[in-house]
Amino acid sequence: MSTLQATLGAVSARPAGEKAAPARLARRKAKSAVLLGLVYTAAALTCALLVGLIGYIFVKGVPHITWQLLSTAPSALKGTIGILPNLLNTLYIVAFSLLVALPLGVGAAVYLTEYAASRRLIALVEFATEALAGIPSILYGLVGMLFFAQMLGFKTSLLSGGCTLVIMILPTIIRTTQESLKTVPASYREGALGLGATKWYMIRTIVLPSSLEGIVTGCILAVGRIVGESAALLFTAGVGTVIAKNVLAAFGRSGGTLSVALYMYVSERGEFDVGYAIAAILMLLVLALNAATRLVRKTMKRKEGAQ
Repeated sequence: MSTLQATLGAVSARPAGEKAAPARLARRKAKSAVLLGLVYTAAALTCALLVGLIGYIFVKGVPHITWQLLSTAPSALKGTIGILPNLLNTLYIVAFSLLVALPLGVGAAVYLTEYAASRRLIALVEFATEALAGIPSILYGLVGMLFFAQMLGFKTSLLSGGCTLVIMILPTIIRTTQESLKTVPASYREGALGLGATKWYMIRTIVLPSSLEGIVTGCILAVGRIVGESAALLFTAGVGTVIAKNVLAAFGRSGGTLSVALYMYVSERGEFDVGYAIAAILMLLVLALNAATRLVRKTMKRKEGAQ
C-alpha cells in the first residue's frame, strides 16, 4: 500500500516539477541577458571614452597644426613658435630607449622563463619588476638626475633622459614578454629538442616567433609611456629647443620632447592652442608608431610562413 502511495505521489509531483523547470530556465536566460547587456554597455562606454578623447583632441588641435609649427624652431627674435626640435628629440629618445631596453627586456624574460632554475630567483626578479612598474615617474626623474646627470657626468641631456626611460620601460617589456613566453606549449619545446635542436636554436626559431604577440604588445606599451612621459624628462633631459647638428650632438645637450613642450607651452606661457596642436601631434605619432610596429610583426610572420 505504501509503495502504491509513493508511486502516485511521484506521478502527481511530476507536473509541478515540469512546470518549475521552464520557469528556472527563463530566469537564467533573463540573468544571462542582463549580464550580457552590462558587458556590452561597459565595452561601449570604454570605446566611447576613447573615441571621445581622440576626437576632442583632434577637433581642438588639428586646426592649429601648421607647416611653420612643424618645420621651425622657436625664436624670440623672430617671434615664431616651432616644435621641430621637440619632435626630433622625441624620435631620438624613443629610438634610443627601445634599442637599449628591448634586447635587455627580452633577454631577461628568456632567461627567467627558459634557463633560470631557482624559483626564489624568479620570484625575486618578478617582484622587483612589478615594484619598479609601480614607482611614480617623478621618482625615476629624481634618481636619473642624481645618478646619470650628476654622478656619471651626463649632465642634463637626452642621454640622461634616455637612460632613465630605459629603466622605466624595462619592467613592462620583461613582464609582457615573460607572460607571452609562458603561453608557448611545452610540446613545441619538447619536439624541437627531440629532433636534435640545441636549446638556443629552439628558443630562437620556435619560442620567440611564437611569442611575438607579447613582445609587440610590450613595445607598444613602452612607446606609449616614452612619448607621454614629461615628469622624469624635466629633471633629466631638460627643456632645450636648439636643433643639433647630428644625432650624437643631440644626445650630449639638453632637449625637450613633445610632452615637455606641451607642459611648457600650456603651464608657463598659456598657449593653449599650441598645446592642443602638440597633443594632436602626439596622438598621431603614437598611432603611427603602433601601426609601424604591427606592420613589422605582420612582415615577420609572413617570412616565417614562407620558410
